Amino acid sequence: MDLGLSLVDSTYISSDIRGYIKRVMNYPLLSEEEERECAYSLRLNNDLQSAQRLILSHLRLVVSISKEYSGYSLPQADLIQEGSIGLMHAVKRFDPDRGVRLVTFATYWIKAFINNYVIKNWRLVKVATTKAQRKLFFNLKKFKKSLSPVTQDEAEEIARVLGVKKSEVIEADSRMSCPDLSLDQELSNDGGGQSVCWADVIRDEREGPCERLESSRSVVGRTSKIEEALRSLDDDRARYIITARWLKEGKPATLQSIANELGLSAERVRQIESRSLSKMRSYLESAA
Repeated sequence: MDLGLSLVDSTYISSDIRGYIKRVMNYPLLSEEEERECAYSLRLNNDLQSAQRLILSHLRLVVSISKEYSGYSLPQADLIQEGSIGLMHAVKRFDPDRGVRLVTFATYWIKAFINNYVIKNWRLVKVATTKAQRKLFFNLKKFKKSLSPVTQDEAEEIARVLGVKKSEVIEADSRMSCPDLSLDQELSNDGGGQSVCWADVIRDEREGPCERLESSRSVVGRTSKIEEALRSLDDDRARYIITARWLKEGKPATLQSIANELGLSAERVRQIESRSLSKMRSYLESAA
């Protein structure tokens, strides 16, 4: 549903946020009967004009809810845009036969979309990923008595009210209080014009593309040489034992299982294995 996209585009909203809000507040509210008629027309006839009426009449709800998130230092235009998209989803799924007004049903969807936007954009690194962490994130600001880190007593009280562990409250507060740091942030200056930033002191221990390519080539080379050494064995039975014991993926076969399969004693299988490994080792050393 793309109805009214010009009304929820963040560029359009942010260009004149006050004018947008004033315009939204002038859209007429629908009576319960009008709302039901529009909802039925949309569901039965896919009437897009009815959908537009439902959306426009509830945009003021989006604006009102967006104001509740003013403490997260995010542009109100973006919050309104996300909430409006949530409203569209609500209108699409609204069922008038459930006896609930659209304003009640839409509130859930509007908050869900705004919540998701806040979680993704409040910090460069997500501060909440699980359902419990998200609940803590949006409730912690309400219960904190100051901008300072929570005290032990505050953490214990918040944990009791929200039904979570005290340690989870402290961890969530720590995540919210820790600011984003740029890798280009200057840490020191030696006075000679040479500055040091985080990117200079944080080492990436992972292999780079060149190292990974070299490693893969090395693995392929070793595998190829082992296969050559295996082919150098002049006994099919020996090759089978070495493959089953050392080169097969998964759990290696036991001496006894191979003995049962080949009709030999476990000791005889061990002797063949030992002699074959010795031959392969000699082959690899001579080929090196």
